[in-house]
Amino acid sequence: MALRLARPPAKFWLALILLALGGLLTFIEQRDAPSPGPVPQDTAGEPDFYLESARMTRFDAEGKPYQRLETPRLVHTPVDDVIRATTPDIRLYDDEGRIWFASSNSSTLGPDGNPLTLKGDAWIEAPEQGWRIETQTLVYDIHERHAWSESEARLSQHRQRVRGERVDAWIDSARMRLNGNVRGLHPPISKE
Repeated sequence: MALRLARPPAKFWLALILLALGGLLTFIEQRDAPSPGPVPQDTAGEPDFYLESARMTRFDAEGKPYQRLETPRLVHTPVDDVIRATTPDIRLYDDEGRIWFASSNSSTLGPDGNPLTLKGDAWIEAPEQGWRIETQTLVYDIHERHAWSESEARLSQHRQRVRGERVDAWIDSARMRLNGNVRGLHPPISKE
């Protein structure tokens, strides 16, 4: 007499297939995970920390956010207490709660978090007012909420464009001033 083994139930086979699929997906996920980049080197010395895919939000004394910075890489060097970021995406909040956007190729946040300096294709814009400042280097004083250029700047609002050797902008009052060899284009606003 031959012994016949019972056939495993369908639930057993389903569980076995799910375990095998989970193992395969885990293997693939780990294989595609990016490894951290090299430790950044800087003239200010070796960093005490660096973050990849970082989002940093700064808050005022009342707990309201006033600055948010997102970047693929954030580096802090303790020697000069400076935070450096590559291709930052920055949001600044004024005292009325409006959001101002800014970006550049790189940025530094000085000791104690001030000033914020944007370098290389730097810009700041106010979507509600429709204006944008573009320059190579833009400095922003967080306490005064004052931005200024250290290079030629272009100010545009809708179709109007003005250039100058220097620009000053105060985000709380939405005031701007262009200085030095100012020239502009002011096409008429069409009423459609």
